[in-house]
Amino acid sequence: MKKYVGIWLDHREAFVVSLVKDQAFVDENQENIEHIESDIEGRVRLSGGSRTRKTPYGPQEISVDGKQEDRFKLQLREYFKEILLRISDADRILIFGPGEAKIELKKEIEKSKRFANIIKKIESADKMTKRQIAAKVRAFFKQYL
Repeated sequence: MKKYVGIWLDHREAFVVSLVKDQAFVDENQENIEHIESDIEGRVRLSGGSRTRKTPYGPQEISVDGKQEDRFKLQLREYFKEILLRISDADRILIFGPGEAKIELKKEIEKSKRFANIIKKIESADKMTKRQIAAKVRAFFKQYL
């Protein structure tokens, strides 16, 4: 049994399309689409800033950038961990989507020895519907099915 997985993702959500080929002479393939929401917060206002001494209503000096960055990295790691759980038994992987999330996921995948050489391609893509994502994955893995 071979499992081919295509992942469309950005920092807000991911769609994982799994194509499973059970037998060599069967034309029908099993297709499964999973939607994963990330818990990554947008712009978060953390306490810790202080006003200037000259004016009580002046701008605040914020010194909590490190906290925001650490929080974002932790949430991103949890998001990628959820995706990795869904693709743990994949034979080949296609990663696509807008922005930097696909490259960050590739780096996370490469940290694991299990996923050493199964990434076939990473490419940029705009926002897509579920059907468009599934069609792109089917077209990419057509040669293997």
